[in-house]
Amino acid sequence: MLMRTDPFRELDRLTQQFFGANGTAARPAAMPMDAYRTGDEYVVAFDLPGVSADSIEVNVEKNVLTVKAERGGQTEEHVEYQVAERPRGVFSRQLFLGEALDTETIQAGYEAGVLTLRIPVAEKAKPRKIAISAGSDSKQINA
Repeated sequence: MLMRTDPFRELDRLTQQFFGANGTAARPAAMPMDAYRTGDEYVVAFDLPGVSADSIEVNVEKNVLTVKAERGGQTEEHVEYQVAERPRGVFSRQLFLGEALDTETIQAGYEAGVLTLRIPVAEKAKPRKIAISAGSDSKQINA
């Protein structure tokens, strides 16, 4: 696969998900994603329900793609939560992109709480046919 994630970050995330940050019940991941290849591009979809498009940042530096989003809390005064299971605050996720991806032409769209990134495979990484010369075009080297 041309994309990978930081294994230590994933281990920390899974540990918190299964054991909880303070030993309590597990909470779901704050920014779950799916990643797959279709044709000459990779598609990465992040679930960000309740996040406004204005609070999402997508950056690429070298081959590290960072997605950062913020989900705010209740804005009404004198609110006393009875149940608060939806994570709030700033969330971030990084992907390490392979050299074979074109980071200059990434497309991003946000609809129905899902951020979708389309990352094309670079032209230099696509398969190409090599012409073979025969007959008088070939040269012989004597050793």
